[in-house]
Amino acid sequence: MSALRIVFTILFIIDCLVLTVVVLMQEGKSQGLGAIAGAAETYWGKNKGRSMEGFLVKLTRALAILFMVLAVLLNLNTY
Repeated sequence: MSALRIVFTILFIIDCLVLTVVVLMQEGKSQGLGAIAGAAETYWGKNKGRSMEGFLVKLTRALAILFMVLAVLLNLNTY
């Protein structure tokens, strides 16, 4: 096993763990009955991109892309 493959494997494992934690930290997308009456559209709903929830969504996207790239790199046949 080459050194580069070991590094990619370690990065892949770290990415998997961090991605799992970030996804579990996010709130659910359902707004309940408040969405029917329009109560879900509050200040925090409008500015979600600048909040912690917006940051978690962006981080999830970046980690998912890294996950896919590392998965492809680890599955290349470089024997």
